[in-house]
Amino acid sequence: MLATLIAIPVFSFLIILQSTIVNRMTLLQGTADLFLLTIIAWSLHRRVKTAWQWSVIGGLIYTIASALPFGVSLAGYIIITSLTKFMRRHTWQVPILTMLILSFIGTIFLHGLSLLAIKLSGNPIPVVDAIGLITLPSILLNLIFAIPIYAIINDLANWLYPEEIEA
Repeated sequence: MLATLIAIPVFSFLIILQSTIVNRMTLLQGTADLFLLTIIAWSLHRRVKTAWQWSVIGGLIYTIASALPFGVSLAGYIIITSLTKFMRRHTWQVPILTMLILSFIGTIFLHGLSLLAIKLSGNPIPVVDAIGLITLPSILLNLIFAIPIYAIINDLANWLYPEEIEA
């Protein structure tokens, strides 16, 4: 219960950080997505049992704060969480490498989903420009921020889910 409730202040802090500082640190037109990185890092931790709740809470907070059509971010984060949990169970046992790979895949997926939603809402955005000026720089920034976010979220998860020591 505490792990689910702690998501609200964490994502509230992240939306403030995302909208004030991180959005000013652009590379071309791309920015890092702290919500994506946090959700991936939280879902990768082996003792975490509240990955879905964090995904929904983070998706709702981001949906409220963003200009995207309602539910696009929420759906994207839920899909990324399911992919993260699948990869954690069925593939590599090296979480930092999985974090980097999922950051890459997640950025492409979320940007593609956002671009599709914007196109369907009637706003013409050239796909080549969106990829070259927004998606590719965002991938690079997400890969740079992935390791520090992973370390912070891993410490938070270890604090909330301490390892049980058998006597």
